[in-house]
Amino acid sequence: MSGRYGYILLSNEKWWNRLCSQKRAGKSFQAFVRKGNVGPKKTELILFYVTYPFKEIRGFGEFVERVTGSAGNLWKDYGQETCLKSFTEYLDFLQGRTKVTFIRLKNLRALDTPISASVIYRVTGINRMPRSGRYINKELTHKLI
Repeated sequence: MSGRYGYILLSNEKWWNRLCSQKRAGKSFQAFVRKGNVGPKKTELILFYVTYPFKEIRGFGEFVERVTGSAGNLWKDYGQETCLKSFTEYLDFLQGRTKVTFIRLKNLRALDTPISASVIYRVTGINRMPRSGRYINKELTHKLI
């Protein structure tokens, strides 16, 4: 498990801000929606890398589970945990895809000082963040956060 202790998940600022709003509103669990069957299967922490123009890790949460399945069923079971405001917005986001992944997490925390791309690249040794995300080991995770 130590090689998959943390998972860097790419997000844009809009979705990150909505997740933070959910946490401030008192929601215990959040679900991050991905199109298709993608995302971490097993990890301890999800690190949120907010993409262009920021390119920085803004926060993290404890991984609960990855749930994959049909768009309708997942919305019915976990839609209230997402940062999407309605089923219509959810369908617009999916752009016709029928297979979806919900990455469920708890204890979302925003970092007081975001971690810049240059620090991430120096610590992890990667030159460019993969669009699909990236697992990192426990040592690298703790160096970053």
